[in-house]
Amino acid sequence: MAKDYYGILGVRRDASPEEVKKAYRRLARELHPDVNPDPTTQERFKEITQAYEVLSDPNKRKMYDLGADPFSSASAAGAGGFGAGFPFSDIMDAFFGTATASRGPRTRARRGRNHTIRVELDLTETAFGTTQELVVDTAVVCEVCHGAGSSPGTHPDTCDMCNGRGEVSQVTRSFLGQVMTSRPCPQCGGYGSVIRHPCQECSGDGRVRTRRTIKVRIPAGVEDGTHIQLAGEGEVGPGGGPPGDLFLEIVERPHPIFERRGDDLHCTVHLPMTAAALGTSLAVETLDGTEEIDVRPGTQSGQVIPLYGRGVQRLNETGRGDLLIHVNVETPTRLDAAQEELLRELAKLRGEEHPPGKFAPGQQGFFSRLRDAFNGR
Repeated sequence: MAKDYYGILGVRRDASPEEVKKAYRRLARELHPDVNPDPTTQERFKEITQAYEVLSDPNKRKMYDLGADPFSSASAAGAGGFGAGFPFSDIMDAFFGTATASRGPRTRARRGRNHTIRVELDLTETAFGTTQELVVDTAVVCEVCHGAGSSPGTHPDTCDMCNGRGEVSQVTRSFLGQVMTSRPCPQCGGYGSVIRHPCQECSGDGRVRTRRTIKVRIPAGVEDGTHIQLAGEGEVGPGGGPPGDLFLEIVERPHPIFERRGDDLHCTVHLPMTAAALGTSLAVETLDGTEEIDVRPGTQSGQVIPLYGRGVQRLNETGRGDLLIHVNVETPTRLDAAQEELLRELAKLRGEEHPPGKFAPGQQGFFSRLRDAFNGR
């Protein structure tokens, strides 16, 4: 042979296939026409590509080592030897580190999609947990073809266009010579087989739509916006593929009394001025039933009366939050003559007929705020 392919790649005659590949990748990155457009470099690039085509093929390498022409049984394409065996995948591998390997036929069975449904619950249900029966519209395996997609007694036929490979090859000409590319077979869609007699029940999809009922346990402590994943409860994939997951999105209905903040509950109780001053007892509604609480004499508006452990169960933990009762003291706006006389007598007894008033930070009058603004406070 006139050309020394081992010398062109710079490898020993006993070099392993991996060493040959590494040498070619290194030279291809240096000599590719996109990197070095010089005509001499292009000729050099064709030489290393031809050398790699021979030394990477065990049969051609054996013929070359024996002194025979390795291209005698292949159709050479021009002086550079770029034919159907042009190592386009190894050029891509040289630049991107991955080879464009043949995909082959793909399976019809694919994983099903995930599905999300909204579940509306009352506060009591989210606090303590509940069991719900949910009606789900989903896809299940066709009971007639069992996911195969073909009518009973028939089978998919091997595609006569790609001969079951799932892809077809095409040779195109470029400045480097002829390049072979592959694409999914247009007749079988890349599956390698064609369903001549699709199942009439599922039209060849291997699944049908249906409505089913599932029983779901909602754990205690979930709140508005919580997502619960039910693995494998989603819809079955095409071709009888594995099912996806079902996600439950919790929607908590507003409660007429309680406002939830995390694991704690808040409510407001309105007390008359006299009850707040003298103290009283109240019957308070909780998630556990009615409970009596004591309001101490002199309770002020804005004070909070806690009921520990009367809130929501902590999710995946032990213990519960608290119930916080906010007190709002109401001042009467309408008094009859007798009530007004009693209040005036009380004010006289307490020396509060003309109170001076007490101001605290954030509650001072207009002129005080204006003065502080000018003083830069």
